[in-house]
Amino acid sequence: MGFRGEKTVAKNILHSLEQGMGGFSKGQKRIAAYILENYDKAAFMTASRLGKLVGVSESTVVRFASELGYDGYPGMQRVLQDMIRSRLTSTQRIQAAGDLFSGQDVLPAVIQSDIDKLRQMIGQASRSEFDRVVDKIRTGRHIYILGVRSSSFVAGYLHFYMHLLSENVTLIQSNAAGEMFEQMLRMGQGDVLIAISFPRYSKVTINTVKFARDRGAEIIAITDNELSPIYELSDAALLAPCEMISFVDSMVAPLSLINALLVALSNRAGTDVSSTFAELEDIWNAYGVFGKMDDE
Repeated sequence: MGFRGEKTVAKNILHSLEQGMGGFSKGQKRIAAYILENYDKAAFMTASRLGKLVGVSESTVVRFASELGYDGYPGMQRVLQDMIRSRLTSTQRIQAAGDLFSGQDVLPAVIQSDIDKLRQMIGQASRSEFDRVVDKIRTGRHIYILGVRSSSFVAGYLHFYMHLLSENVTLIQSNAAGEMFEQMLRMGQGDVLIAISFPRYSKVTINTVKFARDRGAEIIAITDNELSPIYELSDAALLAPCEMISFVDSMVAPLSLINALLVALSNRAGTDVSSTFAELEDIWNAYGVFGKMDDE
């Protein structure tokens, strides 16, 4: 949900380190030099590990990040991760995860990582942007939903529930790029495309969003940060952190965001949703869709 403000900082972090080198202390110069040469590795290191590698204390690393203007070390680390995430190969992801979870019990470490991302999303959520997105979807003539690769099941999840709320919803199937454009042939003014994309950002998604814009549709992006290519193309955006865990993209925060979006849309629809599900219950019961528990 709208994280605003770190885009320029993300683009300038390496430039800031280079320009500030003359004013840094000896320890800070070692930190800066390591990040400039190895920012892809530093982005996934703890402050303690980075400090040991360059020969300074963990507290020196944390203070250095704060003095650069970040919200502690996690803030600087997040900006570095955002800067490089879309460029990492699967092999590099596995290597980064090895550094991140080295020596830890994987089960609680991964779950804690997901919890941290949910907290981050809550702290940085823009309620006004969220409400704006809900309004655009509610007033859209026809809603198209797009997601490819690991984002495809997130798009499918959103479509499953939105289809129960409205009949004017289409999930764009991503079997082939040409077929995707054919599914959007009648798209035009008043329509809305909800595009879901997380690193590594798919060119298929980017090109499809450009096509939708050319057709006059409004674009709602569900992505991870303001450096995302579909954020630049969007009319409104909901942002959720999507941390890589080894070769896996953690979709816990994006799915939680979509849950909130669905609940908000349902609340706006009011009695229409109740009548829809009352009708569905009658159909399910009549045709035995769900099994019933035997009477004890």
